Formats: sequence, structure tokens, C-alpha cells
Amino acid sequence: MNGWSPNSPLDGLPFMKDAINGGINMRKILLIIGSLLLVALVSACGSNNEGGNAGDNTNQSSSDQTLTVLVEGGSPAQTVADLTKEMFEENTGYEVIIESVPYSGIYDRMRTELTSGTGAFDVATIDTIWLPALYQGLEPIQEMITDEMQDDLFPGLIDGASMNGNVYGLPTWTNSKILLYREDLFNDSNNQDEFLDEFGYELSPPETWDQYKDVAIFFGNNENYPELYGTSVFGATSGDSVASWLDHVAQAGAEALVIDEAGEVIVNDDDHVAALEFLNDLVNEEGVVPEGVLETASAETSELFYNGNLAMMLAWGHFYVPSNDPDTSKVAGDVSAAPMIAGDGGIGVVPGPWYQVIPASSEKKDIAKEYLLFLYENNHLYADALGVAARQSVFEEYGQKEAFAHLNELATTLNGEQTQNRPSTDKWEEIESEALLPAVQNVLSGSQTPQEALNDAKEIIEGIVN
Repeated sequence: MNGWSPNSPLDGLPFMKDAINGGINMRKILLIIGSLLLVALVSACGSNNEGGNAGDNTNQSSSDQTLTVLVEGGSPAQTVADLTKEMFEENTGYEVIIESVPYSGIYDRMRTELTSGTGAFDVATIDTIWLPALYQGLEPIQEMITDEMQDDLFPGLIDGASMNGNVYGLPTWTNSKILLYREDLFNDSNNQDEFLDEFGYELSPPETWDQYKDVAIFFGNNENYPELYGTSVFGATSGDSVASWLDHVAQAGAEALVIDEAGEVIVNDDDHVAALEFLNDLVNEEGVVPEGVLETASAETSELFYNGNLAMMLAWGHFYVPSNDPDTSKVAGDVSAAPMIAGDGGIGVVPGPWYQVIPASSEKKDIAKEYLLFLYENNHLYADALGVAARQSVFEEYGQKEAFAHLNELATTLNGEQTQNRPSTDKWEEIESEALLPAVQNVLSGSQTPQEALNDAKEIIEGIVN
């Protein structure tokens, strides 16, 4: 360094003038300068440690015994995080700090963290639909996943978290819609006789589209049950409505949903059209579904079912638990579960898994991976909290309990030949809101035919992805 920096701790010191004038010998000068440099160095280090650079957590990471976990507030993820917090702390010595935010806040916080890279949290539990948009800022974890783990997870779960040859998430739970129905109505001998006379076959939980439609018509127009509808159809401004329709697209025999593996938009092909026609036929049948289809999704459907106004519903599997809770449901004790109905292609659904992920910005990746494995070993706690899990062994164990009998039917559905994931695209939420949801609503409102609506949707999607 030439000259003296204005910010040097030596600048302006009076002994320098004396030294130049020969008042102090050179050895003494060097000793004094060395001492002053040491003081300056210690002073600078102390200033930095005591709050000089709040954004630098490099030194903290080596001694900070905390693990920050991001979860949706009030969700099963928070419940399990709370339950396991002390156990993990005792096992590892790391304090678990649980940060909870609303559903939409999870994605926003993840985007902020992956952009800023501050290391604000070390683990997050996220919805599967966000993975394609976030994975580039996540830590790959494929080396954690053994063959034994993969065999115990439902098909498609690892694929759903895989991008460009890497795995970025370990599933916490998976779920899908199944058939929930009023067993008391189906077992009534008068209903059985009347149904046989009208439709020519025995009344039982429907297994196909045609049977489902017949049963819905029978109960929706039965004079013995004036306040009863056969079922419901989701048409509200919600991803639930799109997911419900895509379940039927899979059942129709589709090999891919909306966008195929080559990137071609196939949303207006025969399978997508047939599924939307199936839903529209239910809406247009007298008495089959309640009015207000365009305001109906899971919450509205479950409320109708719990109040005794629906004979059956295609609902998320975990709804079985509250439907048989007398504090929640007027039909508790009369509800049974069956696998999802099948179209020409067989049983199929679009699962809704959640994953635990590790931001690449975390400085505690090793302990974060240990936390993921710890919760995998305690995966049964998600069944206790939500009524679903990720491991098939948990489904098998809990499915033997009456309160969780739905897990057997859910397992059959998740293993269905046509069960498949949504396309892996970071544009999914835009595709859903701008193209797919309007198509569903335009058809169910009667303003377009399924083919017309999906032709329009194809153009919109091509504009989004291209």
C-alpha cells in the first residue's frame, strides 16, 4: 500500500514526525508500529464479531446448534415438527426452530431464500407443485435414498421430486381422491331392490364411470330422500377443480396430462375431452349435484357430505377420518371408503404429495439430511396427524385399524395403473390459473363445449410455455 490511507489506524500519529526528525531510533519505531498493527487487527476483529457484519453467518455456522424448519402454519407438517422437536434435540443436540407461515407464504419464503441465499432456514416442507420452480435452489439428496426406502414409497413419489437426474425432496405424505359413500344408504334393502329394478344390476359402491353416474342419478332423484344429492362436481376457482378433472383424464387412459414428455400440449386430445364431458354430464343430470357448481370444491363438498346431503363423494382420502367423527359429521359411523372409480384406462388419480427439501443456501446440510431421515423413520406420525403418510408400510399397519380403513382403498388407488403425476413444469400454476381452470368453468357453466374450451386452453398454454 503506498502512502497512508485516510482510514489507517496509524494516520496522524505524532510519533511519525519525531521519527522522521531522528528523535526515535529505527528499532523502537518498528516495535511501536508492530504493536499498533496488532491492536488495530484485534480491534477490527472484535468490531466484526460484535455486530459489524450482520449478514455474514460463516463464523456462526460452525458453532450454531440450531436447525430452522419452515412449515405451513396449522398443517400436519407443523404438528409433526412440534411432536418430534424434543426427540430430535435430545438425539443430536441441535435445537429445532419451527417457523410457520400460511400456505402461500411457503412458496414466497422459498423464492426469497433461494434468490437471496441468506441461509434463513435449513429444511422446508413444500407442495409438489412448487418443486419444478424451486429445484435449482435446492440441495440434491439422492445419495440418502436407499433401495429399501424407494421400495417402501408409493410409485411416482421419487420421480415427482426428480429433476435433471437429481432427487430434491423426500416425501412426507401422499394423498389422492377416493370414493367415500354412505354405507347405510347402499345397504338398505329397499334401495337395493329399487336400484336393481331400475338399472338391472345390484347396488354397490361404483367402480366405473357408468356405475358412478347411475348411482348418482338414483340417489339424487329418490323421493325417499328429498334433501339428498347423488354426488358433487368441483367447479370453483381452485386447483382442486383442475385436479379433480385431471383424475378423470388419467382414468380415460391418458399417457400424460396436459403436456406430454416431448413438450407437446395435448390438453385438447380425446382423453382430456372425455373427462370433461363426464363431469359436464353429471352437472346436467337432474338432481344429481347441488346447485352452485362454480362455487363448489373440497370444503363445500365435505360439508354437504358431513351434513347428510350427499350419497357419495370423490374426496381426498384423509376426509374419511372426520366423516366418521361424531363431533364433525352427522353421518359418522355410516361412511365407508372404496378405491377411486375407473374409466376406460382403469383406476387413476393425480396424487398430491408434500416433500421435505433442503435449500442449497443452508450451511447445515448434514444435520438437515439427518432431520429428513429422522422424520422418514417417524413417518407414521403423519398418519396420526392427517390420516395419510408416504410409506406403504405405514399404510399397511394403520389400514388394519378401523379409524384408518380408508388407507387400504387409498393404497389401491395410488398403485392404480393410470395414477400419474402432473407435468413437471415451472409454469404449472400459471397454466392452471390462466388456461385449465377457465376451461373447466366455461364447460360447467354451459358457455362452451369441452372440445371448444380445451382448444382455447391449448393456445393459451402454448403461449405460456413457449
